[in-house]
Amino acid sequence: MKYRPSLRTRRMAISTAVVLALSGANGPWVYRFSSERYHEYKINKPDYKAANGHWDFLDIPSGYRVNTIHAALLHTGKVLLVAGSGNNRKNFDAKSFRSVLWDPKTDEFKNIPTPKDMFCSGHTQLPDGKLLIAGGTRRYEKLKGDVTKAGGLMIVHNEDPDKPITLPAGTRFTGSANGRTFVSKDPVLVERATKVFDRRTGAFLRNDAGLGRIYVEAQKSGEEYGTGTEDNYRIAGLTGSDARNVYGIAQKLALDKKDFQGIREAFEFDPVAEKYITVDPMNEARWYPTLTTLRDGRVLALSGLDEIGQIVPGKDEIYDPKTRKWQYTGIVRRFPTYPAVFLLNDGKLFYSGSNAGYGPADVGREPGIWDLATNRFRKIPGLSDADEMETSATVRLPPAQDEKFMVIGGGGVGESDRSSAKSRLVDLLDPAPRFRDGASLEEGTRYPSASLLPDDSLLVTGGSNDYRGRSGSNVLQARLYDPRADTYRRVADPAVGRNYHSGSVLLPDGRVMVFGSDSLYADRANTRPGVFEQRIEIYTPPYLYRGPRPELTAGPKSIRRGGTGRFMTAHGATITSAKLMRPSAVTHVTDTDQRSVALGLKRTAGGITVTVPGNRALVPSGWYMLFVTDDRGTPSEGMWVEVP
Repeated sequence: MKYRPSLRTRRMAISTAVVLALSGANGPWVYRFSSERYHEYKINKPDYKAANGHWDFLDIPSGYRVNTIHAALLHTGKVLLVAGSGNNRKNFDAKSFRSVLWDPKTDEFKNIPTPKDMFCSGHTQLPDGKLLIAGGTRRYEKLKGDVTKAGGLMIVHNEDPDKPITLPAGTRFTGSANGRTFVSKDPVLVERATKVFDRRTGAFLRNDAGLGRIYVEAQKSGEEYGTGTEDNYRIAGLTGSDARNVYGIAQKLALDKKDFQGIREAFEFDPVAEKYITVDPMNEARWYPTLTTLRDGRVLALSGLDEIGQIVPGKDEIYDPKTRKWQYTGIVRRFPTYPAVFLLNDGKLFYSGSNAGYGPADVGREPGIWDLATNRFRKIPGLSDADEMETSATVRLPPAQDEKFMVIGGGGVGESDRSSAKSRLVDLLDPAPRFRDGASLEEGTRYPSASLLPDDSLLVTGGSNDYRGRSGSNVLQARLYDPRADTYRRVADPAVGRNYHSGSVLLPDGRVMVFGSDSLYADRANTRPGVFEQRIEIYTPPYLYRGPRPELTAGPKSIRRGGTGRFMTAHGATITSAKLMRPSAVTHVTDTDQRSVALGLKRTAGGITVTVPGNRALVPSGWYMLFVTDDRGTPSEGMWVEVP
């Protein structure tokens, strides 16, 4: 008898065929779905978190999402996120400048009125706990094809030794040889000439002209109104001796690309009042400057693009928080923009060679130790991939007493596609310091973010192989670096790629906030413009998944240098170390405030006693997070302590 399948069997066969057909058509999707579900399951397992940590997105309400360019942890425990115009010309033209305050304890947000475009400013922590922010954006860059009027730098000379002169905006300069007229965009003060005498005889030798720098543009659009060579320029409206003594000199004035221009304005952000306070403006306009706190609490401002879009010609200046005024140092030293310059234990400064880009490839890029008092600069040899230091990160390894630094990754000058996988180490306590290569990253990495952790490890995350993440080159990896073993260990991967305009900040609870990223393109083929990454990720390190952590329950809010402080804790018997960690103020993966200072530690009945080093350059005045760590390497939550 011929076999006839039952109705149930036929239905099962049809269902199986349908499933197989669907699986064949959707195999990649099914595999992807299964892989993603498994990955999600795996990274949320307790043992995985305890070994690798975990990433979470910060839930930011839509009204508080900004293009975070700068971030600083304040002594109130809140984080100031500064966008300014956020690298968005429409915001700049509309004078829409943003800052947002985030409270990690409550996840509450607050919009902060922002008076100027602080996009690409510099910042540092001040001794009283305020944040100094200086510089920012006066004008966005114009690419060559977008420039319609010839223009550029005009150097105004004043040969009158008796008086300075101010030329208003709209002053007209006419070339002696080319006959073309250019108009200034802003007012300019030109100092009087300096009389020079023979030191031996006292005889008068000459007048050295006072100089002023101003940006000028042609009156009409078109290439025919530009120039190709240097010329002297007569200044309209001057009469008598002024017409003879005051004149302009300009090189080529053409339709070339015009770089960003900086501003002079400076502000203090008050964490308690939660508002910006206007202070005395800088003497020089600066865009992409570095602010470095000095031993006495004053602040050194370095580099940046000025009001005409050129590197500030070595005119460094110092801010005094007591007077809220700026004063030139009187010395000249040139650096590329955002130079990584750190305060050392003897009050001198260390320049690692890390920078964020603008400036000649052959000027001010060699690392070394700088004595600000004498302007002597001692170069440090041995730096590998020395021509790939742009967009690298520099970290002062713990403890800060040891003066060991690490330079991570980096890339070629400008829009180069070259990147370095090197980590370079240098011990500045060595009588003859020299860079040596440490553990390498897996691949070349520009824009790596690096945050010191309270267990003395270092979180290194993000970055990209290519300039601004071109060709989908973001590095979706995170690593913990152990300074004692000089080893990297791969941990949980972030979900978001980070490149240009990114950074990371250690929070008081021991987690790390990672922000920003400004990709040039949104696809691997480089066909669609990139979109600024407004999402913020929070990394919870493995040490927060090990169970209970030590806790400080009470203690002084202030400890003087060289002094001691007694803190109450029920975990004194297991505590093995204590440290003060200076809060971050980071931009463009540059954070010269970041440091971890080891403290003397004694166990006492019901608590511990810590001793703060007496060196003012090692422990600059200000607010710090006090962390203690137990014998499992688990840190406490940071307790805020002021060093007055």
